[in-house]
Amino acid sequence: MKSKVLIFGSNGLVGSSVTNLFNTKYSEKYEIIPSTRKDTDLFSLDSTKNKIEKTKPDYVINAAAKVGGIYANNTKRTQFILENLKINMNILESLIKLPEVKLINLGSSCIYPLEAPNPITEESLMTGKLEPTNSPYAMAKLTAIELGDSISKQYGHTVVNLMPTNLYGPRDNFSPKDSHVIPGLIYRMSKAKKDNDIQFKVWGTGKPKREFLHANDLAEAIEFIISKDIKETLINIGSGSEVTVLVLSNLIKKIINYEGDIEFDPNMPDGNDQKLLDSSKLMNMGWKPKINLEDGLKTTYEWFQKNIKI
Repeated sequence: MKSKVLIFGSNGLVGSSVTNLFNTKYSEKYEIIPSTRKDTDLFSLDSTKNKIEKTKPDYVINAAAKVGGIYANNTKRTQFILENLKINMNILESLIKLPEVKLINLGSSCIYPLEAPNPITEESLMTGKLEPTNSPYAMAKLTAIELGDSISKQYGHTVVNLMPTNLYGPRDNFSPKDSHVIPGLIYRMSKAKKDNDIQFKVWGTGKPKREFLHANDLAEAIEFIISKDIKETLINIGSGSEVTVLVLSNLIKKIINYEGDIEFDPNMPDGNDQKLLDSSKLMNMGWKPKINLEDGLKTTYEWFQKNIKI
C-alpha cells in the first residue's frame, strides 16, 4: 500500500518541490495530499486538526512558513514570530493524539547561534545568541523543535526536524525586498537589465560566505529520510560548499547576461559573516546533493523568465 503524505505549504518553494517529486518519481510509493491556505487555515487549531483527522496521513510534512530575507525578517519581526509560532503550534498540537503519524518538520539554519563554529553541527543548538536580524523567525523555529521534542518524549511521536541551509529554486518568492538573496538578486538584476541600468547595487559588502541548496535536492533528502525510516530528531541539510555574495552576484550576472557594473551597499546588513552547515550526519547515511549551484541557478532563472513579470 502507498504511504499517505500530507504536505502543508504545498505551493511554496519546498512544498511544491516535494509534491512534484513524490507525484512523479515516487508516485508508486506515496499518495500525496497537498494542502494550501485555500483548504486549511493553519492559524486555526480546529481547521488544522480537521485536515489531519479527515485525511488520516501516515506522514505530515510541515513546509508551511512565513519566510523572507534579511530585510523582511528585520522589518516585520512581529509577523515573523507570531505567524510561524501559530503554524507550528497548531500542527504539532493537532498530532498529540495521533502518535502513529510521523512528522517531518522543516526548520532553518538560522536557529543556530551567531557565533557557532563553522561548519555548524547539530550540537550547536541553543549554545549562544541568535543572529539579531532574524531572531524572531529563529525563535519560532526553535519553539517548534522544543515542542516536537516534548511531544515525542511524552506521547511517543516520531518528529524529524530538518534544518536546511539557504534554499533556492523554481517557485521561490521573487520580490525586490522581501525575498532571500538568490531570488532577490535575480528579480532586481533582471529589472536592472530591462531598464538598461548601467549600475546595480547589492545589499551589504559582498564578503559574507553562504551555502546554497536547491529545493529539489531537499525534496530528495526528505524522501530518503522517509524511505529509510530515519528517526533522528535534528538533521542538517546542506550542499557542503559555499560562495561569497560577491561570487554569487557575478554568477547571476553571467546567467542573466546583465552588462552593467555591480556595486555593494555597505549600509545594508550583511547578516552572518559565514554560515556553513555540517551535513555529515545525513551524508554518512547515504544522501548526497546532486545539483550544482550554476546549473541550479540556470533552471531557476528559466522558471523566473516564464512565470514572473517585472
